[in-house]
Amino acid sequence: MKGSLIALDTWNGAKAAALVVDGRLDDLLMDASSKEPAPGTIFRAIADRVVKGQGGAFMRLPGGASGFLRQPGALKSGQPVLVQVTGYAEPGKAIPVTAKLLFKGRHAILTPGAPGVNLSRSIHDEARRDALLELVADIDLGACGAILRSGADAAEGDAILQELDVMLQIATPILQAATGTTPEHLLDGPDAQQLALRDWATPDDLDDEPGAFARHDIIEMIETCRAHRVDLPGSTTAYIEPTRALVAVDVNTGPDTSPAAGLKANIACARDLPRQLRCRGLGGQITIDFAPMPKRDRKQIEQALRTAFRGDAIETALVGWTPLGHYELQRKRERLPLF
Repeated sequence: MKGSLIALDTWNGAKAAALVVDGRLDDLLMDASSKEPAPGTIFRAIADRVVKGQGGAFMRLPGGASGFLRQPGALKSGQPVLVQVTGYAEPGKAIPVTAKLLFKGRHAILTPGAPGVNLSRSIHDEARRDALLELVADIDLGACGAILRSGADAAEGDAILQELDVMLQIATPILQAATGTTPEHLLDGPDAQQLALRDWATPDDLDDEPGAFARHDIIEMIETCRAHRVDLPGSTTAYIEPTRALVAVDVNTGPDTSPAAGLKANIACARDLPRQLRCRGLGGQITIDFAPMPKRDRKQIEQALRTAFRGDAIETALVGWTPLGHYELQRKRERLPLF
């Protein structure tokens, strides 16, 4: 099947969304089956305990839950703070939160406490950039700023203004609730299907009827992603195995014994790695054991990794090579792992 498809359905009893491009699963979003708050959820939290050694503070959240705020500044115990969930917590750990709130829409992002209007760097046409800046110049954003996303490039002006107005109506009462003596739940984060429709490009086809995953063989694609083995071009393979401490990626050349076998396998893995991590919902520390190759080929691998992750929406730091010859990444944990 050529083209792009967004399928909205359920998986394990929770809402899910799949993006299929040219017959291959390109992205997958799932809700938690438990009542764990989704990324984007906003709370009024109460500072509980500042731990300088860990560079953060534990925050009291509604329902007896605990959040962890990094770089809290001059925060004092008992102080109320508006915080937003940034990802899913590892088992037994506090929910990661930030004090830098963002109200995201398809075309724009509202940024409380950061006034000014900025444009996505993917909008290259100078005339269009000037037109977008002029469009929002007369809007009273109060103490907020705005970032016009790449989706604003092809959007109608009225759609952008309407979205900003809706976000302001949502943000205003939340920002006014910054003071209080008890934790409070102020806004739910988007579910998987809302997130897909907000952040993914407009597809060639959209199937939001029950049974969409079965109709488009997405269940089989998900099961493939649940396996550790990844089949790469040229009969090469990789194994992606999450552990408690990190995600290990092992690249193998298979039956190819040519001098360039290692380089070809490693480049194939580097190009497909962002998709594999997205669909598996994996983040944190990632260590890649590339197939054997001469050190002079490392530059090509680094370039392949930079190119591959440049188009990936999840924040990923390419850390570099270890003394043992492994390559390390640090990736934000904002997805639920498949396994």
